[in-house]
Amino acid sequence: MLRIITQVAEAKTELRRICDRTHDDQIVHKEATVREVLQAVKRQGDKALLHYTAEFDGQIFTAEQLRVSGSELDAAYQQVSKELLDAIGLARQQIEAFHRQRIPKSWVQFGEDEIVLGKRYTPVDKAGLYVPGGRASYPSTVLMNAIPAKVAGVPRIVMVTPPGQGKTINAAVLVAAQEAGVQEIYRVGGAQAIAALAYGTETIPKVDVITGPGNIYVTLAKKLVYGAVGIDSLAGPSEVLVIADAAANPVYVAADMLAQAEHDPMAAAILLTTDAGLAKKVQLEVERQLENHPRRLLTEKAIAHYGLIVVVDSLNVAAELSNEFAPEHLELEVQEPWEILEKIRHAGAIFLGNSTPEAVGDYLAGPNHTLPTSGAARYASALGVETFMKHSSLIQYSPTALQKVSNAIQILAQAEGLPSHADSVRLRTEKPTDE
Repeated sequence: MLRIITQVAEAKTELRRICDRTHDDQIVHKEATVREVLQAVKRQGDKALLHYTAEFDGQIFTAEQLRVSGSELDAAYQQVSKELLDAIGLARQQIEAFHRQRIPKSWVQFGEDEIVLGKRYTPVDKAGLYVPGGRASYPSTVLMNAIPAKVAGVPRIVMVTPPGQGKTINAAVLVAAQEAGVQEIYRVGGAQAIAALAYGTETIPKVDVITGPGNIYVTLAKKLVYGAVGIDSLAGPSEVLVIADAAANPVYVAADMLAQAEHDPMAAAILLTTDAGLAKKVQLEVERQLENHPRRLLTEKAIAHYGLIVVVDSLNVAAELSNEFAPEHLELEVQEPWEILEKIRHAGAIFLGNSTPEAVGDYLAGPNHTLPTSGAARYASALGVETFMKHSSLIQYSPTALQKVSNAIQILAQAEGLPSHADSVRLRTEKPTDE
């Protein structure tokens, strides 16, 4: 049963335990396995890629079978309902509209003495998108990763996703990819897929940025290839923290907590409330909604290990605890959500009011659902257009402008023991001596 605690000190201890739930003793062993996979794919290319796909996924491929064919892409549309296709289309429109507002603008500033400064944004040449398989298929993850890359103007987008039984890929995933403008799709997953994107093989191109969530092996692989390529983040198991007062509906709160718990046995679902009566009602409601839950086994595991209800004295205390936890998803199911928002400093996405379940953000509100987890919201943000872009500084000095700062630059260069730095300025600005 979902635990209820009332002491702030105990709550802080439990929240820290939940935040650190991915730091287990098996990580070192798993990292060694991932390093082996990465090095093998780097050295042997397709040969290693096919070997590990057979070993880990039980799928035997030739290199030619890795890429999803045009006929498979066309056939996917015949396998989804009109209702699902319409829903994917609506989500695409909403997500694209939001991300178009976030395109960074290049700028140039003209100052005194013909000094020109600026910043120029350009997209990466190639982006690699990882779309997980496993327990479920995620067309929403396709949209959330592919659309910002398209909006950023990335010329080539490559998608990888684990194959299902019979070498197939979920039809909704393939449709979502095409709706988002992605045609280059490979049926490969796990650390070997990340290695292929990072280093390139005979079949799969090396990319500049890799985005998308995955299991612990995928996350470790992204961590280890960072530097050879850019990555979005090291996403861990999903989490939601709900702050609720007496005005909240316990049925809604319980459903929102279970909506996270059903993702994964390590998903976290936390309620901070000022109302002890609500706490008890939510506890009972979670049990009721679990009775006939289609994913009951894994959902119960998540609730048992990483579910928590904390009764607090005030919303200020709730905000303080939330900021320490820095949740991926934060729901403010309170009477005046905009008031408590002022006290929130760290959260991946914030859902305000009783009519805004986290699911609207998962699918089609517009903001990205690829968010920082495990406390990373203290310093990181959602995936966005910026993930697929980089900027170059623009600097131009006129002879007059350089002359004015020449002495200061030379003094700083000499202080750092870099005489040629000083000479590069001095030779441009010193008055020529008469011969």
